[in-house]
Amino acid sequence: MTTDVDTPVSAKSTAEDDPPGATRSERLSGLAQQHGALVTLVVAMIAASLSFDTFLTGDNLENMALSSAFLAVVALGMTFVIVTGGIDLSVGSLFALGGVLAAWGSQYGTAVALLLPLAVCGLIGLVNGLLIARSRLAPFIVTLAAMLGARGILLSVTDEGSTTYLVDKGSFFAKLGQDTLLGIGIPVWITVALFVLGAVVLRRTRFGQYVYAVGGNEDAAALMGAPVARTKISVYTLSGLCAGLAGALNAAWLVSGVTILGSGMELEAISAVVIGGTLLTGGFGFISGSLVGVLLLKVIQNVINQIGSLDSAYQQVVSGAFLAVVVIAQTWLGRRRRVL
Repeated sequence: MTTDVDTPVSAKSTAEDDPPGATRSERLSGLAQQHGALVTLVVAMIAASLSFDTFLTGDNLENMALSSAFLAVVALGMTFVIVTGGIDLSVGSLFALGGVLAAWGSQYGTAVALLLPLAVCGLIGLVNGLLIARSRLAPFIVTLAAMLGARGILLSVTDEGSTTYLVDKGSFFAKLGQDTLLGIGIPVWITVALFVLGAVVLRRTRFGQYVYAVGGNEDAAALMGAPVARTKISVYTLSGLCAGLAGALNAAWLVSGVTILGSGMELEAISAVVIGGTLLTGGFGFISGSLVGVLLLKVIQNVINQIGSLDSAYQQVVSGAFLAVVVIAQTWLGRRRRVL
């Protein structure tokens, strides 16, 4: 059975796929699910710019863009995983491992600094996918084990964290993380390019159709001829590659492989993806929404930093509360569309 390349296999793939006879309420609910995070981001930025004179300064915006870039790359891979109905808890550890491997490999040239973390983290992602798809193990357990395993590898490479590998500031690899193009950091441009590519893959390719189909209804996808196992393996491999690349770019930016990074990043990435409109149940999500979710989290963190009288713990409280509100809103909107 064949399907049109531009049309996801799953009937619940996007909010734009409302049936021709959809009512106004159904269309509004779909638009709210798809663009609610973007509207919230715009409102938050307007409120922050009116409240703090330093919010819209070039330095502050540049810092937010750079700090968002690394989380965004991780969230990109996480989006594919969650759309299939899975979860990947290993990305935070893979991010840290990728940074350490990149810093160590930079002494042998930029190619090694980039390819080594991609190879190792991609291989761990591949193993995750094989165990989940072929052995039918729970993604939560498999990726939790990978999270612990990746941390173990990191500690082994760094002598229990006592060794910090440095990147030569004059190397091309360091320039990849620190140089700018048109006043914008190179990592930001790389992130934008990856998100454009990811959006095309998810929405305009047969592989993207399979991703939506597996998340929408795995059994139905198999009956329609979708390669369910291969799709799952691919998305977990992609998630590992994205985490490794983000870690490598972060090492180039910091000119060192910091061993303590990545703790809790998997939860931040999941939060950003869900805030951006992707359902944890799978079959429904947007690449652009994940980017908006990352930016919204960073704006919230920046506003708390601008206030000054609040410590960093409030960032977690506000982000957690916001995530809870988004999940409740998504659930309500989904039920409303089904009822209508």
